[in-house]
Amino acid sequence: MTRTDGYLLDNRQAEAGQRFDALSALFDPSTFRHFDRLGVGPGWRVWEVGAGGTSVIGWLAKKVGPTGRVLATDIDISWAADAARPPVQVLRHDVGAEEPPGEGFDLVHARLVLVHVPDRERALRSMVRALRPGGRLLVEDADPALQPLICPDEHGPEQQLANRLRHGFRALLAERGADLTYGRRLPRLLREAGLSQVEADAYFPVSSPACAALELATVQQVREKLVAAGYATDADVERHLANVAGGSMDLATSPMISAWGRKA
Repeated sequence: MTRTDGYLLDNRQAEAGQRFDALSALFDPSTFRHFDRLGVGPGWRVWEVGAGGTSVIGWLAKKVGPTGRVLATDIDISWAADAARPPVQVLRHDVGAEEPPGEGFDLVHARLVLVHVPDRERALRSMVRALRPGGRLLVEDADPALQPLICPDEHGPEQQLANRLRHGFRALLAERGADLTYGRRLPRLLREAGLSQVEADAYFPVSSPACAALELATVQQVREKLVAAGYATDADVERHLANVAGGSMDLATSPMISAWGRKA
């Protein structure tokens, strides 16, 4: 994940690995379905932007095989470093501030990355520039403002507390430059970047063990900032974590909007 000094969900924190695991469980099936639709196969050259963990890198490596290449980049490569073996190369790179690390890619993909990048416009241009003619761009990003609740069915005090903490979390993201309405604009942005055959869909998990695991890791990761900013007390956070761990809450995620297009 690309970050600045103000990035809220720092990959160097211990909870980052738990978040990566939960995000993989929630969103890998949708991402892999899009990869299959785009025809990823032997010999493809792929740039995975803001790789974070290894699940997507590993899937791509199997698909492109020994004749292909997967370039996995991130500003913090500590979680992806173990995947650095052919056909995978892992490189430290800031997509919002540096030139593309290569060109002629058949596919460039970023998931839950650009919403956090300060210069999203530059990052998107960089990703398009790295494609070969006919290459495909797939960008998948959240739209927290489209569905702002962690508990869409707010029927009791536990759900009300959860949604109050979620409101604080979203405020912290916005204060650090995250664009909470970015996902919905992706189709237009891809067309404006010159891509053709642009399509999009959305994936919206509503209740699963992975939603709970993601919420536990996320709140633990940002609890000090929530309390310091006055969005919650330590007692609020402890009560919410216990409620989530109890397993009786239906927790949702923000919709992940996937948009894809072809370079002329």
